[in-house]
Amino acid sequence: MVRPLVMRCGAFGDMVLVTTLIQQLHARFGAPVDVIASGGWARPLLAPRRGVGEIYTLRSRRKPFWLDREQQRLVQALQARGAGPAWYCDGGGHGRSLLRRAGITDDLVCDTRDLPWLPGEHFVERWLRMAALTPPALQPPPPPPPARAANAELDLSASEQLACEAWLARRGLAGRTLVGFQAGNKRTMRGFFRRRASNTKYWPESHWGEVLRGVRTALPSAALLLLGVREEYALNEDIKKAAGIDDLHNVADDLPIPVLLPLLGRCHSLVSVDTGPAHVAAALGCPTVTLFGVADPKRFRPGGVDTPVAVLTGSVHGKTNILGIAPATVLDAWWRLTSSRR
Repeated sequence: MVRPLVMRCGAFGDMVLVTTLIQQLHARFGAPVDVIASGGWARPLLAPRRGVGEIYTLRSRRKPFWLDREQQRLVQALQARGAGPAWYCDGGGHGRSLLRRAGITDDLVCDTRDLPWLPGEHFVERWLRMAALTPPALQPPPPPPPARAANAELDLSASEQLACEAWLARRGLAGRTLVGFQAGNKRTMRGFFRRRASNTKYWPESHWGEVLRGVRTALPSAALLLLGVREEYALNEDIKKAAGIDDLHNVADDLPIPVLLPLLGRCHSLVSVDTGPAHVAAALGCPTVTLFGVADPKRFRPGGVDTPVAVLTGSVHGKTNILGIAPATVLDAWWRLTSSRR
């Protein structure tokens, strides 16, 4: 049985989109797809999904090979696995040599850098095109993958659903209408000052407070959830103070990925900066308002090409800037996107 390998060491949201490539290769080859990824979130995000085989994690691809035991262990594991077709999906080329060290020769690899971008192409469309490529050494080529819409789709396991039910019950949120808010991102956690030039996804706490008050007015009985990881708890507390409303829950102190995914699937809607949870929510069909900084929404629109998402961009002094998005604009987009749910 030919077992495909995908290498993509991107961010959380990137990997949500790459699941389309994994699913297509699984359908094409009829075998689990092994994945090389980065981040502690990779295993809980990918392991329960259909079509995913062995998961190899890698924290750094830039360190010298002879100084990095993790890279050496990865190469040893790939050598034991055996050479086979691989789809290399990192645009920077970092880590490509690890495949060669493991005996996966260049003629067994489809490299994303050899695939020109199409005008206006979304990443999901690109991964679907990648899934149709065949490494030169793999002859005869397997049949092409089945056609599908250019959207990411996540399947949730029964254990994840049960974990979410238990989490909601523990917090007294079972049976409630839930609206999620994701204000933080990985840049938020990297520096002392949130409002700095490098944090291109920072949106002021006072703006979030205004949006929360507007959603509370529209949905007076809903529980509003401030999402995130532990490092974003303090940010959420400041937003909570700015909002000044009841039934607003900062859950960033205890939100593991096996709970986050089904929780987003149950949410009435989500308002988020352009980050991982927005991609998860969109892939699960949750109406999502997404605030973009400098990233290109045409490539990174959460979930894919036509998921239930409102994408917002702003400008300051003629330059793309998330600070140019007004709270009223966010509320108007949320209102239009969720009108059928109200």
